[in-house]
Amino acid sequence: MSAPLDIDQLQTFVAIADTGSFTKAADRVFKTQSAVSMQMRRLEERIGKQLFAKDGRGNRLTTEGDRLLNFARRMIRLNNEAIASFDDNRLEGMLRIGTPDDYADRYMPEIIVRFAKTHPNVELYIVCEPSVDLAEKMAKGDLDIALVTHNPRARASDVVRTEPLCWVSSINHPLPENAPVPLAVGKRDCQWRQAACSALDATGREYSILFTSWSTTVVAAAVLAGMAVSVLPESALRTGMKVLTQADGFPALAPVQIGIMKRPGLSPSLSNAITNHITACLDNITPATGTDDLDGDMKNFPRYPRLRQSHMLPGW
Repeated sequence: MSAPLDIDQLQTFVAIADTGSFTKAADRVFKTQSAVSMQMRRLEERIGKQLFAKDGRGNRLTTEGDRLLNFARRMIRLNNEAIASFDDNRLEGMLRIGTPDDYADRYMPEIIVRFAKTHPNVELYIVCEPSVDLAEKMAKGDLDIALVTHNPRARASDVVRTEPLCWVSSINHPLPENAPVPLAVGKRDCQWRQAACSALDATGREYSILFTSWSTTVVAAAVLAGMAVSVLPESALRTGMKVLTQADGFPALAPVQIGIMKRPGLSPSLSNAITNHITACLDNITPATGTDDLDGDMKNFPRYPRLRQSHMLPGW
């Protein structure tokens, strides 16, 4: 009977394939370079084929190595699943998460990917609705976690991120001079809409509301098409948008805070796991950039640390 392949050797093999370097792979698998080389010699002896060929200063897979790579990944994955199935501390079940679509577009992809990798037995159910509706669902017990705009006057949430609220227009479409500001905003009870209108009223600048939608995609499309001005949090800025400042006649707005709501009675292990992932992902978020105009304008805005208690302006 043939001797089985060694999982540890296969993990090192995959690390080399991913990094293209024995040295980088050694760092990834926490081994010395000589130990990595020894493992690969033994794996080649076991397979009976040459798995790597020199490619300048790096290493590339041979045809046989490329053939083994697919098997190696599958075997490692199956090995990890087998071990996880006997882990009494593993998380299982369904986690119902709510988020407004503006946060979903910017934050949720990374949160979902990271959480799914570390907790594959937990099914995520995502609901995208405005913060006010998510708070109602939380009160009814229809959601476990909600990522909302912090609004201490309307709902309790733990603040995990604070960032500027910005006036935005299209870089490619200048605003008409001596005309009311055309706005694309949320519905009448949207706090960001109220903040924008109040700020313009305070400065005496005329405006008209041309687009009303809960969807950030719709609002952003109106802005990028040069049809309207809107207000968006810093992390929601997109390539092609221009940040408008006081120099452009737009008053400064109070910052936005993002909070997490948790259902009472939620498993502490599930609650802590998803909260830690959300907090880590939000900490890693940087403003969307892509143009010199956007980068330059954003330098006029301060960076706000994450806060735990505040009475800043609530948003959606």
